[in-house]
Amino acid sequence: MNGMSSASVSYPRSGSRGRPLQFDTLLILAVGGILLISAVMVASASISIASKETGDAFFFLKRQMVFIVLGVIGCGVMTRIPTALWEKLQVPLLLAAFAMLILVLIPGIGAKVNGSRRWIHLPFSNIQPSELARVFILIFIAGYVVRKQKELKTGFEAALFPLGVLAVAAVLLLAEPDMGAAVVLVAVGVGLLFLGGMQLRYFFMAGGVLSLAMVALMLFSAYRKDRVTGFLDPFADPFGKGFQLVQSLIAIGRGGWSGQGLGASVQKLFYLPEAHTDFVFAVLAEEFGFIGVLCVLGLFGVLVWRSLRIAMAAAEANLPFQAFVAASFGLWVGLQAAINIGINMGVLPTKGLTLPMLSHGGSSLLVSLAWLGIVLRIGHEANLSGRSALPRERTGKAVSK
Repeated sequence: MNGMSSASVSYPRSGSRGRPLQFDTLLILAVGGILLISAVMVASASISIASKETGDAFFFLKRQMVFIVLGVIGCGVMTRIPTALWEKLQVPLLLAAFAMLILVLIPGIGAKVNGSRRWIHLPFSNIQPSELARVFILIFIAGYVVRKQKELKTGFEAALFPLGVLAVAAVLLLAEPDMGAAVVLVAVGVGLLFLGGMQLRYFFMAGGVLSLAMVALMLFSAYRKDRVTGFLDPFADPFGKGFQLVQSLIAIGRGGWSGQGLGASVQKLFYLPEAHTDFVFAVLAEEFGFIGVLCVLGLFGVLVWRSLRIAMAAAEANLPFQAFVAASFGLWVGLQAAINIGINMGVLPTKGLTLPMLSHGGSSLLVSLAWLGIVLRIGHEANLSGRSALPRERTGKAVSK
């Protein structure tokens, strides 16, 4: 075959007894590496603030480990659910997504933290509905693209409905406010429409409208304007609106080639806000330097590459819905990771976006790993079709169907 890697485990379930689950080995190893780095960096970046706020230096590490374990279990569960079910449920999932985005805005249901209403309080933890809503919306758009692929290639009218869905979702996210999540969702959604056949001029038209909307939001929102001006010259006000970015840049600069060593970050000691969440990359750069940064970029590169490779395999296996769902995961991981790293390095204005599967955060981690399980399932189904480009086991035995 073409040298791709896969792994198999037994899959004894009714109606498919004897069929092994085949997973992409490189994808699993990349995610495992990211989760390992996540545990190490959350422990290192949060130890000071955890001691001060809770009296337990490893409070955030313990929470992260619980979410990692639950996320891995959720990932395993998702690999056992046929993806045809998601295709059948795409409309109910869309309605559920909008219901969650509306509920979080209702006082008494949505919890307001640091001026943003993004969470719903539960007895054991807070959940961020936008994380799950994003997946449901992209699943719907994947199904829509499959149904309207011919129309998307010939005109713009077919793109109006999914663009309207994205616009409404973006408005609800901006009401929280969560501009970062809105930008990522719209960008990935438009990317799916482009992959589905939307003509290039319409793609650029949609991108232009999105850019103009972002500029308008900046002009009519004082705090967003401050973020942009602070990003353009953070050292003009290093103790005000440029404080967070200045501290991040200092952390990255201190890292040099090989870093200061694990646990030796100075910026995490109450200088750099959100050190274990949105700015964990800066702490990683300070402690492990350019070499550590390259390792993390490499892992995310493999994750995106293998996700898109699974999407291509599903397309070759005549599984178009599955192909677009896998592609949406790869686009999301790549885009959000690039934005988070760009923010940490001062290339983009500051936004509240986590580094996928690496930053501390329960909702993001759980949803990301569950979504990964769906992608792994797509790779398995592409293999079973007998027409994909993904390999069979190298033992010389054919995969039973």
